[in-house]
Amino acid sequence: MSFALLFSGQGTQHAAMLPWLADDDAVVHDMSQRLGVEDWRQAMADSTWAERNDNAQVLLTGLASAAWAQLAPKVARPAAIAGYSVGELAAFSAAGVMDAKAALALAQQRAEAMDECAARVPGGLLAINGLPDSRLSRLLTESGLAVAIRNGAESVVLGGPVAALAYAQRIASDEGAQCTRLRVNVASHTPWMREAAQGFAQALGGVLLRSPQVPLFSNAADRIRDAESAGAALATQIAGTVRWDECMENIVARQVRCVLEVGPGQALARIWNRHCPSIPARSCDDFRSVAAVVGWLESYSDR
Repeated sequence: MSFALLFSGQGTQHAAMLPWLADDDAVVHDMSQRLGVEDWRQAMADSTWAERNDNAQVLLTGLASAAWAQLAPKVARPAAIAGYSVGELAAFSAAGVMDAKAALALAQQRAEAMDECAARVPGGLLAINGLPDSRLSRLLTESGLAVAIRNGAESVVLGGPVAALAYAQRIASDEGAQCTRLRVNVASHTPWMREAAQGFAQALGGVLLRSPQVPLFSNAADRIRDAESAGAALATQIAGTVRWDECMENIVARQVRCVLEVGPGQALARIWNRHCPSIPARSCDDFRSVAAVVGWLESYSDR
């Protein structure tokens, strides 16, 4: 069984996600305590609560870490791991860089640092699909925005102040591009988060990090091979472009047979299936039980 794990970012969280997840898990309990809720699914019913950056980052890190902890004893070691944006915390934990408890604490600190920056310059993210590179370059100059995420050819996410996002959305839409404002209220992975990246680097300095136990690919630094580069990459990506297109290429090079997204929704699985249709991807959110997830992975073990 040769497979890769992708850990979701925020924006697709919902109350019914990961229906098979055991809520008596220690990580879920720790997460709920940090969030100050007894029932995280009930709390998610309030969309305002669910979309708050400080809640979402802790929630996604905790649930993804718990989900993988419940799956890991039943499957082989993954051939590669990567995480999308905040999904890197759970991904690095799954790869052995830190334990889940440390990842949860870091998610809380990461969100706090980013919210402090956002309070000074309110911002967000705008997904744009179908805009040629030449026109994208002009739009960046005209709007003053930055590329927050690269998902593939003509598929990017821009970040920056609210007014600039509205301007870019109007211009790109008029030119036939598909534009979607993401459900986040910070300009993640752009220079507006530089102070947050610096503060998070200091927080990481107090955490015991280890070398990854499986091939681990970063949004900011290609393959992570040791503890020092792991810490640097986690801090750098807060204010730097998420190079998800390169993460996918690095995983393709591992010659995996299938890809499993760990987290809510199917966003990464869909991006993967468009990028590399010969290697199938599914999300944990597609399944109703642990056995069903394991069964799907095992169906590719002999191919």
